[in-house]
Amino acid sequence: MKLTNTFFEKKTTIEVARDLLGTKLVHDTGAVKYTSLIVETEAYLGETDEAAHSYLKRRTKRTEVMFMPAGAIYMYQMHRQVLLNFITMEEGVPEAVLIRAVEPLTGISEMELNRGLKSGVEVSNGPGKLTQAMEFSMEDYGKTLFDSNIWLEKGLTPAQIVATERIGLPNKKMAKHFPLRFIVAGNPFVSGKKNEILKNNGFY
Repeated sequence: MKLTNTFFEKKTTIEVARDLLGTKLVHDTGAVKYTSLIVETEAYLGETDEAAHSYLKRRTKRTEVMFMPAGAIYMYQMHRQVLLNFITMEEGVPEAVLIRAVEPLTGISEMELNRGLKSGVEVSNGPGKLTQAMEFSMEDYGKTLFDSNIWLEKGLTPAQIVATERIGLPNKKMAKHFPLRFIVAGNPFVSGKKNEILKNNGFY
């Protein structure tokens, strides 16, 4: 069942980042229907968050989509990789969640090909890896989760969610220490240092 805009209603960006864990991320390219479980996210809190592209309500051609209503898709490039983000708040409040890692469910063989024949956790245990695996691109910038070929579905419930500092934020002062990275504890596909692998990959 596809999730609607009610998924985002009456939630903070931090709550959305946590609630996204375990949901199914679907990308139907027409040739392949990719489905994965979201297992790692990172929250970015807009105008008060020095690590956010929209810090101090910075509004540029790149960040314009961040001012759209919740469910809009924000793609940006970093080190030649494309990263996937979802806008989380009402129109004009530029906050977002970065999707950092997923556990593949369908289209796995195609994902491995897209990743240069990588397999196992190396297919999608990072934000640039998962977008390459699932064929996301800058062409997806500005789409929404409610009327495009990218959407969310109800998935599994994490047995435990762990919050940590965000990753890869040099020179962002105190913002890099905010505990705004959320992972499904025990899931092998999370990026960085792994926790003990739990039964059922950390889901009930």
